[in-house]
Amino acid sequence: MKYFDLIVIGSGSGLDVAVYAAEKGMHVAIIEEGHLGGTCLNRGCIPSKMIIHSADVAEIIQRARLFGISPKGYKVDFAKITKRASKIVNKDSAEIEKGVKETENIVLFKKRGKFIGERTLVIGNKTIEGEKVVVAAGTRPAIPQIEGINDVDYITSDEALRLTKQPKRMVIMGGGFIAAELAHFYGSLGTKVTILQRSTLLNKEDREIAEAFTKSISKKYDVILGYSPKTVKQKGKKIVITAGKNKKIKKIETDSLLIATGRIPNSDILDVKKSNIETDDKGNIKVNEYLETTAKNTWALGDIVGKHLLKHSANLEAEYVMKNAIEGKKEAVDYWPMPHAIFSSPQIAAVGYTEEELKERKINYVVGKYYYKDTGMGLAIEEKEGFVKILAGKESRKILGCHIIGPDASTLIHEVVVAMQAGLTADILVDAVHVHPALSEVVQRAARRIEW
Repeated sequence: MKYFDLIVIGSGSGLDVAVYAAEKGMHVAIIEEGHLGGTCLNRGCIPSKMIIHSADVAEIIQRARLFGISPKGYKVDFAKITKRASKIVNKDSAEIEKGVKETENIVLFKKRGKFIGERTLVIGNKTIEGEKVVVAAGTRPAIPQIEGINDVDYITSDEALRLTKQPKRMVIMGGGFIAAELAHFYGSLGTKVTILQRSTLLNKEDREIAEAFTKSISKKYDVILGYSPKTVKQKGKKIVITAGKNKKIKKIETDSLLIATGRIPNSDILDVKKSNIETDDKGNIKVNEYLETTAKNTWALGDIVGKHLLKHSANLEAEYVMKNAIEGKKEAVDYWPMPHAIFSSPQIAAVGYTEEELKERKINYVVGKYYYKDTGMGLAIEEKEGFVKILAGKESRKILGCHIIGPDASTLIHEVVVAMQAGLTADILVDAVHVHPALSEVVQRAARRIEW
């Protein structure tokens, strides 16, 4: 039995806590069976945005004639696109591992760990115990229970980011942000994409945004909504999917099946209940406002907690775990305002409440909305569908939410995030001088359109 002052399970944002504790002189164990850096670096936001940029470039070329430029044609080197991303993230991960191994007070265990008791884990043939434990072990792709699913060569987002041969046809099961982003990547580069979703697309977004997104991508891809997959069968190199809606049946044949139906926490793999760590019905680890679990001297952060499945949220939680677990403080996590972005086409970004949430909470609100096409830069870039929607308190005039669909949404949202963080009213967006004709004017004009 080896004893540590702190055991950290997972090397994503949990790594920040581990390094901080080691710098404070604590003897730290890190358990990570995969590549260091967590989901974001190895299988998520970093490699996906690298390959999606290639799709963005392809879309620019495809629209070039709108601006008086006629390209003679281009060729997609698909393997080069994914290999470039893989090479970069593999290098970064290897450098992180090297740095961890060279860090004083840290011992790295490169195998899967499982709890066998409170703050006690077995790793291979070794058993370790910690005075304190931080669980930051993330999530993995959820695979739906469909007849025949285990007999077909499907892929998840893990494999989709590293394929070196581009499929001619792809069916994407799911309608969340992973499905939206990967549809953009594969579809813009020439794969014939079909999206199969049993409900609506992006159903956690503001409804008006989700509907605008669905309308936009339905012009580019075959979007099948309301159909539930019943069976999947492998027929040679092809996959046949049968889906039903009431009494209607559709059969879809494809070269590649991408499962993007959500993610599940890795709490079951860790057998957390043996450490008295309670989970909810989805497997997310239960934590209080200080990120303490139900087990003594045990904290959890990141996707495995299930608050926000976002890297920047996990980083925020890591900062609070440093304070609460390492420094011995009691500070409740303040998530407000937590922004997010979907790097699809069209791009989406949001912060705060949706209009549906405000109605459900019976909060008195007003709306300001403005289209890109009604600004100088919107005209210049020929953006005809994008818009900004701002929600503000009727009496307080404070910004309650902002939702953007269109080019550079992930950048434009930050003006609103800063205003919300500072507790300012929507008036600040109107009063601040904006560069003309910069794209940011669409945010200012949406605020100006609020009908108080």
